[in-house]
This record gives sequence, C-alpha cells and structure tokens, in this order.
Amino acid sequence: MRIDLHCHSTASDGTDTPAELVRNAAAAGLDVVALTDHDTTRGYGAAMAALPVGLTLVTGAELSCRIGGVSMHLLAYLFDPEEPALLAERELVRDDRVPRARGMVAKLQELGVPVTWEQVARIAGDGSVGRPHVATALVELGVVASVDDAFTDGWLADGGRAYVEKHETDPFEAIRLVKGAGGVTVFAHPGASKRGHTVPESAIAEMAAVGLDGIEVDHMDHDEDTRVRLRGLAKDLGLLTTGSSDYHGSRKTVALGEYTTDPEVYGEITRRATGAFPVPGTGGI
Repeated sequence: MRIDLHCHSTASDGTDTPAELVRNAAAAGLDVVALTDHDTTRGYGAAMAALPVGLTLVTGAELSCRIGGVSMHLLAYLFDPEEPALLAERELVRDDRVPRARGMVAKLQELGVPVTWEQVARIAGDGSVGRPHVATALVELGVVASVDDAFTDGWLADGGRAYVEKHETDPFEAIRLVKGAGGVTVFAHPGASKRGHTVPESAIAEMAAVGLDGIEVDHMDHDEDTRVRLRGLAKDLGLLTTGSSDYHGSRKTVALGEYTTDPEVYGEITRRATGAFPVPGTGGI
C-alpha cells in the first residue's frame, strides 16, 4: 500500500481542487490519501464525490498552533467535523486569516512591494487565505523566484519584515479538542528548521504525555540526520511515525506520494479514530 497522509487542495492553499487532488492521487498510484487543508474541512464533500475506485480518503485538517512563541502545525485525522468545540476553534483560527493577510499586504506595500489585496484574494480564490497566497503574489510580481524564497526573514518567515501574527491554538488544547472529536493527532514536520524556530523535544515529550499520537518524520523539509533523530525521539516517547508529501500542487515541487506512511502505522491511526472512518472510492464523478 502507498499512503500519503498530508495533502492540500484549493480549500486552503493547494492548487488542485479537492476533486483534482483525489484523481491525481489515484493517477500517482496511491492507495490512501489524506485531505488535510489548513483549519478547514470544506473540501471533504467534493473529494468524496470524486473519489476513484481503489483509492481511500482519510479526512483531516492541519491545525495552526503556537507554543512558547513558536508556530507549529498539528495534523488531525478522522475527527468528527461537526463536533462543536473543535469546530468553533477552527472557525476562530480561520476567521483571523483575512485580517492577517491584509496586514501582510500592508507591510509589503510599506516595503515598496506593489502587491494588492485584490491580487492576493484572486490567488486564494475560495480557499482559506494564508502566507502561501501572499508568497505566490510575490512570485507573480518577480520579487522572489519561488514560494519557498518568500519564507525568509526578509519577507514572510516567522518574525520576518512582512510577518503578521494570527490566532493560533495552544497545541495541548488542540490535542484535547481533537481527541474529544474522536480524532488522531500527528505533529507535522517538527524538524523543519528552515521554516523558522522549531519546537524543543521537551515540549514534544509534554505533548506525548497528554495524548499526541505521532510525529511526521519523512518529509521534504527533513534531512536524513533530522529523520534519524526524530525516529529515535518517537521510539523513546512511544509515538507513531508518519511520512507524507505535504503536497500543494504546483505551489511546491514535491509530488504526491513522494513520502509515504507505513501501512501498519496507518492501520493504527484508523484503529484509534472514533470520530470518522476512511472513505473508500466508489467511482467518483
């Protein structure tokens, strides 16, 4: 089985629609794909409707969190999307995205960049607007060569010249909320140091103690030394280890299925979940 548990669609900051994402996942030879858009579940319906035979969909979301002044992302799988407490928190985070993006546009304009809110809104479309949309605007304007090049101290990285904070959930509260909604939690790309400061291992141990299920190890932003270190940490803490592409369509160079999760780990994730269940493809539309 080929299993990719971290993918994005146009419901947040990917470039594939949810329907295109599942079709492309099947074409890439995947058996299981997870839809994990940022702080939203809006893509579920379209992805399920288009799900090809032979491909299973894992519903999820990537939740924006912050601990000790450091931003982090928590992958939540197979939770009940209508559970009131988790739904309210996701809406709180999502509603703060627009004023935050407008603030980044204003800062960029102060730096002499001719970006406009209308340009960023066009790029975001119906998705939850975020930094990748602002980064794409910088690419369109020729300010930077790629989206990754926008995530530097000079531009949009945490603490960068055009960075603006947004509401982010305390990860301990996020774990509690996801568990309360019957879901499973995995810390996304915990060693991605090129994105900015990373969460210390002591804090990961504290999260494990309150119910964190796993950490994402095989990821494009982790070099081999980081993967070895994270596997050792996971073993010490009794955490599951996953691998995922963090696919964003054309917004990133990584391909669907470039990194995958062991089938036994996937099986354990599905066994732990009680809020929702994987959806088998029935042919799609």
